[in-house]
Amino acid sequence: MEFPKKLAATTLAAGAIFLAACQATPTQESTGEYIDSTVISTKVRAKIADDAMVKITDIDVNAFKDTVQLSGFVNTAEEKARAGRIAASVEGVRRVENNITVK
Repeated sequence: MEFPKKLAATTLAAGAIFLAACQATPTQESTGEYIDSTVISTKVRAKIADDAMVKITDIDVNAFKDTVQLSGFVNTAEEKARAGRIAASVEGVRRVENNITVK
């Protein structure tokens, strides 16, 4: 009977470690949040790329826990504002940090 108890305890401990590794912390996303952020980043990039006024090649898009950060360079303040509005319009985006610099 000793072996089954050790096996059960080991299995329980391994399961707890696995579950803890998948949980989110303030500075790290859970697996599900990471996937969501990747999808959000892709959608924002696609919407900006579809816009004739904004050049996506000069803008970086990163998402973390439903917050999108835009960085890079544009030629006008209107391009910067437009990129921010486009990012904010994407489903799942709760906040936009627009760190784009106007040349």
